[in-house]
Amino acid sequence: MPGPGPHMMYTLGSGVGLMISSQGRFSPHHCLCYALNAFFGPDIGPFSKWLTSTVGLGSTMGSTVSDLIHHPLYYVCILGIPLSLVYSLISRLVLYKGLLDSVSGVPLSQTQCFMLISAGSLSHFFLDHLFEENGKSSTYTWILSTGWWNGRAPINPDAVVVVSLLCIGLIVGFTYIHRVMPTKSIKAQYNQSVKLILVIATLYCLWCASQIYLVSPRRPAVGEEADLGVLVFLFTYFFLPNCLCIASMNPKGYHDAMEQLPL
Repeated sequence: MPGPGPHMMYTLGSGVGLMISSQGRFSPHHCLCYALNAFFGPDIGPFSKWLTSTVGLGSTMGSTVSDLIHHPLYYVCILGIPLSLVYSLISRLVLYKGLLDSVSGVPLSQTQCFMLISAGSLSHFFLDHLFEENGKSSTYTWILSTGWWNGRAPINPDAVVVVSLLCIGLIVGFTYIHRVMPTKSIKAQYNQSVKLILVIATLYCLWCASQIYLVSPRRPAVGEEADLGVLVFLFTYFFLPNCLCIASMNPKGYHDAMEQLPL
């Protein structure tokens, strides 16, 4: 699986991109909290397994802890709240000591830390699921299983019609929302765009799932493509962590409030 380098560079790189595009609302505090939880977060599990076996405590306890923590959901459920308290305190201390800058002048809240911890965990497995176990991880195997690999996929007219209508609906809907001289605010347009994409993606996934799991015998949903697995994977491990990072940003109009925050 990927080592510390790729995890850290991937999340730090995307974090810096958010810092630039948000004009500081995604601060260096956000970036480090996000990157550290992608770099070493879920790997606390495998590290604990190695540690317990090294000090002679046996591998059973370490293996149990490893399996529980090295998981995109269990890591957040088990350690999310305690770590959010720790990261929030560290953010406050390093800001007051002048060790790490924050454009807003305020440290991360516990809620912000929890969202960043969740995003870091999911981003960690974005790389792990693709590049571990010689490409034969259970998640990657499932993604490929939603495609059609039994020879050349037949072209089903109903599949062409459904996929074409959904893609046309996405393009036409997006164009209509962002038409010239819109009647709604930019924020409303963004919200409508997100809703449109979610609706079309849901319908697309439902179509693919019906052809794979409900129709007997199974039919290729979109030719040979593994669209269902790709869409579910991207939403869970790419779009969702980025949305959590965006949601954790400091709101506009933050002022220097260091003096109002007790140590």
